[in-house]
Amino acid sequence: MLTNLKDRFYLALILLVSVFLIGVFGFRYIADYDWLNAVYMTMITVSTVGYGEPEPLVGEAKIFAIILILASLAIIGFSISVITEYILAKSNPKLILTKKMNKTIAALENHVIICGYGRNGKEVAQKMRMHQKPFVVIENVKEIVERYKASDIPIIQGNAIDDEVLKEAKIYKAKYLITALPEDADNLFIVLSARQMNKDLKIISRASKPSSYRKLRLAGADNVIMPDKIGGDHMASLVVVPDLVEFLDNLSLVGKGAVNIEELPSEKLTLGKANQSILDLNVRAYTGCTIIGYKNPEGKYTVNPPADQLLASGSRVIVLGSAEQIEKLNELYHISASFE
Repeated sequence: MLTNLKDRFYLALILLVSVFLIGVFGFRYIADYDWLNAVYMTMITVSTVGYGEPEPLVGEAKIFAIILILASLAIIGFSISVITEYILAKSNPKLILTKKMNKTIAALENHVIICGYGRNGKEVAQKMRMHQKPFVVIENVKEIVERYKASDIPIIQGNAIDDEVLKEAKIYKAKYLITALPEDADNLFIVLSARQMNKDLKIISRASKPSSYRKLRLAGADNVIMPDKIGGDHMASLVVVPDLVEFLDNLSLVGKGAVNIEELPSEKLTLGKANQSILDLNVRAYTGCTIIGYKNPEGKYTVNPPADQLLASGSRVIVLGSAEQIEKLNELYHISASFE
């Protein structure tokens, strides 16, 4: 951040010197002043002091003076702002970081709110960054907030149970909320508050105990994830079906240049045309990818859908392929991201 601010600081200095030199040469050759009067006239014009002209201005010289005044007002205003910010950043970098963070959070829309920046929260944030999905973290521990604020992670210090903290995270404009706190009771309170504040919010909650699963769903969570159960199932599967699990582990769902599975709206493939089937698209012939799943507008999944499956408006398809094939698919249909 300081590097960017330093560039702006040098730009401000260049603009100040430029407007001064333009003024001097302009008054020297347009108004026909001598060099001393040209410097003097430039100083009183740029600074808007207005002591008086050394010699009366006429015609083109007056027009030049008007343009110089307008340009200098804009440049000096910009330069003062940048130079002041640069000095403050050198003396108090935390203040500038906080200012930049607040500006980033204020501009958030259709973003993800991550409650808790522990092991699970960090993994979520990393995935959001890989997908270039806007997000903000809510963390109650001051030391953690201070540590990660300097790494350009949008993070708010506060308890996510507090409605005011959720408002600060722009919950009314958020699209997703992921609560990954270690205590199920805290996650339950957050889900209850978030659901009341934003009815359209997609809420995903962590749960540690099986008994908390139903309570979190009743509170308004769309999905409840139990990390311990998932980890145990995965380890057991490595014993029961090791080759299948190893194959699935090698499939990449995120990242640049190594994605093997894409989920995207059917409109991206049909290009807005109605009554298109999977056979009509012929995705495999064009890209080498295979459509392995279909989700209708009501949310029902079909694994390995038939070729005559019509793609309804609002449906989604899941495509499998090599990294090169997925990249070709994205280029062919101008798909910018799989996570929408």
